[in-house]
Amino acid sequence: MSITNGLALPALECGLAEAAEGGAVDWMAAAERVAAEAEIEAAAHDETDRFVAEGYSRLKAAGLFKALVPVELGGGGADYRDIAGCIRRIGVACGSTALAFSMHCHLVAVAAWRWRHQGAPTDGLLKRVANEDLVLVSSGGSDWLPSGGTAVKVGGGYRITARKPFSSGSPFGDLLVTSAVDETAEDGPTVLHFAVPIEAPGVRRIDTWRTLGMRGTGSHDILLEGVFVPDAAISGRRPQGKWHPLFHAIAMLAFPLIYSTYVGVAEGARRQAIAAARGRTGDPHLPYLVGEMENAFALAEMALDRMIADAATAVPGPETTSRAMIGRTLVAQGAIAAVEKAMEVAGGPGFYRAFGLERAWRDVQGARYHPLQEKPQAALSGRVALGWDIDG
Repeated sequence: MSITNGLALPALECGLAEAAEGGAVDWMAAAERVAAEAEIEAAAHDETDRFVAEGYSRLKAAGLFKALVPVELGGGGADYRDIAGCIRRIGVACGSTALAFSMHCHLVAVAAWRWRHQGAPTDGLLKRVANEDLVLVSSGGSDWLPSGGTAVKVGGGYRITARKPFSSGSPFGDLLVTSAVDETAEDGPTVLHFAVPIEAPGVRRIDTWRTLGMRGTGSHDILLEGVFVPDAAISGRRPQGKWHPLFHAIAMLAFPLIYSTYVGVAEGARRQAIAAARGRTGDPHLPYLVGEMENAFALAEMALDRMIADAATAVPGPETTSRAMIGRTLVAQGAIAAVEKAMEVAGGPGFYRAFGLERAWRDVQGARYHPLQEKPQAALSGRVALGWDIDG
């Protein structure tokens, strides 16, 4: 047995130990094991709004939190596409576990890409993730370009006061990766990026996560009450409300991982609906409903594949961001439509909570709410196509 975060769990056979012995880590096999247990527990977490702590412990035992850290920095050196596949596979079983995990993964992916391709000084954070097996918590979706909260300059650093909603994985997190606004900066309102320990003085989690779907992600509000952040901990500065190179990298790398979750949720619903419907050979309308479901799922799957390909090969910038955000919209449309069609295919049984499809329907609605939402995305992509300033 392995004991992690107070939970006794069966030891996972696949992890970084295999790499140490000279064998390549089979990350998908590790994800399969996590998913198998998460699927059993998913309904209970959903019904009680309880964080998916057991799944997080299994992810940690399998080395998946450090998987995207480069080998040179002590991590697993996993391929980006492999981890997207792991998130999708877990999403088939439990949307909450997959979505919360994706929020950690995208922070690591961006830091690793910036270190490797831009020489950014993110190696300290990445080494800590690898050596201390840290779990990162993002507030990016609630902040986005404007950010939120105030950063007041004091001797040696800043005092941060802010409230950060949608902080997924916060019950299990070690570091909150977030930002706040220095209103008094010489060049105008400036967003400061930094990380603070979840257990630091002045950091408090507020139990707010009572939602339609994705109920197990632990995406509570985190309150920062005069938290001191030293100057040396400020990892980035940018003008408030403007597109910045950092956010082009985030758009390219974060959203394929996050939206792998929703393709996984749709895939699970599709499988379940087909399995339930196969025996209804006398229903002449059934093939049409299933075909419509297949079309919707293919839209989500193909759009995600393009997003992942861009993350592996593209250069961050307005055009790449536009494609990533178009992909985000198409995946959301396809995944939501596929799950809705799955409900039709299943018929009356799908209306029962015990059947499981209604949880997938609720979970997939989360795809609507990540930035950039559909109308802002269309405006951005339109401006890029027209050659207009995207900050206009």
